[in-house]
Amino acid sequence: MSKVPKLLAESLFGLMLLMGAGGGIYLNNQAAFQQAQSNEYAQAVAADPSTSIAVKIAMVMGNYYESSNRHFGVAYVDKNGRGQPLTVCNGVTGAGVIADKYYSPKDCYELERARYIQTEAAVAPLLRYWNTYDPFVQATFIDFGWNKPLASFKTSTMRAKANAGDLLGACAENPRWNKGTVQGVQVVLPGLQIRGDSNGELCAEWRVPS
Repeated sequence: MSKVPKLLAESLFGLMLLMGAGGGIYLNNQAAFQQAQSNEYAQAVAADPSTSIAVKIAMVMGNYYESSNRHFGVAYVDKNGRGQPLTVCNGVTGAGVIADKYYSPKDCYELERARYIQTEAAVAPLLRYWNTYDPFVQATFIDFGWNKPLASFKTSTMRAKANAGDLLGACAENPRWNKGTVQGVQVVLPGLQIRGDSNGELCAEWRVPS
């Protein structure tokens, strides 16, 4: 049984449709077609010619992992986040997040785009075989860099295995990154477990159709 959540799979299929990838193999997938037609964020992602396919995939992944494809257009205080930061869109904090401002799906895309490009630029040089990887593989590494501190990736077994040529071993490391700190104690968080399990499968098995 696939560990990629159904809604995420449909969203990724919908992205492929929006990009015209796959020679129409997703056209008979009604759920993917509906995602392509209704997800304004994914439409903005697909329409930008300046980002890589890997960044596009990672952004749609983040839209699911951070928000379950829901739109958070007004900033809120993330009481579960470190420091309880002001947060908007798909878990965005820091510069550009303004209280009481409304962010449309397109605004959210613009806010996140630069951050994802920066993440790709930071992660790619750390992986010896980056240019040989399928965009789905690259996207899972980008998502890791988006969700975890870059220092953690630099010293990770995931990176070590990838640079040793063991891509499948590196992919299999994803499910291990399932813990967060709750009241000073490291515990398994269901959301991180889903993310890790899903990314392990996306990295090992999914490929952009030619």
